[in-house]
Amino acid sequence: MSGQQSNLDKLFGLKGKKAVVTGSGRGIGQACALALARAGADVGLLARTQAQLDETASKIEAMGRKAVPLAADLTQVETLDGLAGKMNAELGGFDILVNNAGINIPQPSAEVTPDAWDQVMNINLRGAFFMAQAAGKIMIRAGKGGRIINMTSQTGSVALIRRAAYCASKAGMNLVTKVLALEWAEHQILVNAVAPTFVENEFTKKMFAEPAFREYALAKNLLGRFGTGDDVAGAVLYLASPAASLVTGHVLMVDAGWTAH
Repeated sequence: MSGQQSNLDKLFGLKGKKAVVTGSGRGIGQACALALARAGADVGLLARTQAQLDETASKIEAMGRKAVPLAADLTQVETLDGLAGKMNAELGGFDILVNNAGINIPQPSAEVTPDAWDQVMNINLRGAFFMAQAAGKIMIRAGKGGRIINMTSQTGSVALIRRAAYCASKAGMNLVTKVLALEWAEHQILVNAVAPTFVENEFTKKMFAEPAFREYALAKNLLGRFGTGDDVAGAVLYLASPAASLVTGHVLMVDAGWTAH
């Protein structure tokens, strides 16, 4: 191995690490899980749909890494301590949590229903906080430090139309990230967030098929293109890696310059 490659591995390698990624059956979550596996981590996979998790797991196993796919409803917060404990036992450790699971129900503010508001909050904020709590307790008991990476959004920092609940949930997670970073620094648990702009994938195809919204979504995008799952996964890999060992309480914008305005 060349010295240059060795230095890269020291900075960005995750050999021997154990990661759990929520919402990892497809989309951004799947891209993050695959990136962590490529860097050397074994990966626990959590989402609602077992078939999608099994597909992600097969790709990870093809790399020679261990994958543990487990279907679960992360809004059932009373189960999360048990889910995290099971992942810890199955993987033989719990070094990294990528708290990615989330939903969006776009509605004009005058038409937002209590049910839609609660659905968004229950997964994006309530479920994400208690998943971080469950992981953090395991990491604290283990005494080896760890990384928690929350998936927020540019909408946690700037307002977007038809997204009152979504913006509120992501802004909430930005501050949860900072609170956890403050409280858990003494345990060497680094807590950060990744805040993407609009990402083009199967979830957003219908949204971007509307010309007026597509134009709106690119209006402040300095690079003139939507993001990809790999764009987001690169930021997650950095925050999970030794290269980010002095970074905590940070919200990393992956937004093509949207929030630079």
